[in-house]
Amino acid sequence: IRESRARNTPISLSFCSYLLCTILLFVAVLLAVTVTGTILLMNHYQAPHMSDGPPHISTNQDEANALVTVERGDGSRINIFIDPNCPDYNSNFLRLEGVQTSLLHSLTDHDTDLKSVKGQDRALLVNLAEEVAKLSAHAGQLKMDYESLRRGQSNLGQDLNTLQTEQSRLIQVMAYRCTHMQNSCIFRGTYIQFRRPWGNRGLGEPWRRRELRGPGHGTRPGLHGRTPTTPHQKKILGENIIFRGPAYVIQRREDGSVNFFREWDSYREGFGKITGEYWLGLKQIHALSIQGNYELRIDLEDFENSTAFAQYGVFGVGLFSVDPEDDGYPLTIADYTGTAGDSLLKHNGMKFTTKDRDNDHSENNCASFYHGAWWYRNCHTSNLNGQYLRGQHTSYADGIEWSSWTGWQYSLKFTEMKIRPTREERESK
Repeated sequence: IRESRARNTPISLSFCSYLLCTILLFVAVLLAVTVTGTILLMNHYQAPHMSDGPPHISTNQDEANALVTVERGDGSRINIFIDPNCPDYNSNFLRLEGVQTSLLHSLTDHDTDLKSVKGQDRALLVNLAEEVAKLSAHAGQLKMDYESLRRGQSNLGQDLNTLQTEQSRLIQVMAYRCTHMQNSCIFRGTYIQFRRPWGNRGLGEPWRRRELRGPGHGTRPGLHGRTPTTPHQKKILGENIIFRGPAYVIQRREDGSVNFFREWDSYREGFGKITGEYWLGLKQIHALSIQGNYELRIDLEDFENSTAFAQYGVFGVGLFSVDPEDDGYPLTIADYTGTAGDSLLKHNGMKFTTKDRDNDHSENNCASFYHGAWWYRNCHTSNLNGQYLRGQHTSYADGIEWSSWTGWQYSLKFTEMKIRPTREERESK
């Protein structure tokens, strides 16, 4: 064992020596490489030598275009070619400086003006806000005033309706008392009382002139007359009021002897003869109808001697008018019965129209267009004051028409409109 250990010891020492030498050699080589690289790097980036002397600048005088040469202190040269025709921008620079100065002044002034305008706008906005507030308050006050006026108007309307109702009642009472105190109908001239009932003999039999007689005229039986006794009687209604029994005839057509295509004044005052064709007058019809409650009967006859009638339980002209002429004498009718058909209902509530006073709802004057005068709407279903055309005619609706009975192209032979107090009114008297 000892001999084996003695043999292994020299081998270990040799190996260690070899390893140490190898390491030292590697370190030496690495150091040499590092030093060499450092030297090479320093030589490559060595700073140029700077001369203390200033550079020398010279030009080539022989050339047309001068070449400027700059010689540096280290001996190197810089050649600069200068174009002698290069424009001079000095004046442009001065002009641009002036423009710049002007722009600066303009911008300064604009900024000042803008600030001033902003201040004015701010003041205007403040004033506008104040005015809007005032207007809003005023609008609120106006709204309150409007509501107050509307309530007042409603109250006034109710009061007006009450007054109109009271006025109508007072007028009826006064007319009733006047009628009973004077015991006669009021008018300017003579009135004639017919001894005939409300209806005709037979269904719609027309009244004839031969059934009349005046005072002292024995050849016309069936009629006697009276004369008004006071000036007040003569003042209100006018002449030619006639009635059958208790009925007043207000219109008659029988032979075409009287022209019914007349102006407003004629229809207001009345025209014709009480013994023939005639119109009582709107003023007189109004004065009669406001005395009480009246009913209307219309008798009709054609040229084949056929008869028919239309009766209305309610009738009046200008019943609710303060100024009936200014209101156009509006018609009030209701409660139809009869055999002729209701051709007057369409005219209910309408004002009277003549060729010189247009109160209808048509674009044209219905009276001028249909040659009559009536309570037209736009225009008519009846036209009892139209032309006397004697039966069938080719023109349209311009004769004495009652459309529900004979249509619009047949002019009647005979018509008579008469009114009387209603049964209740007669019984109360």
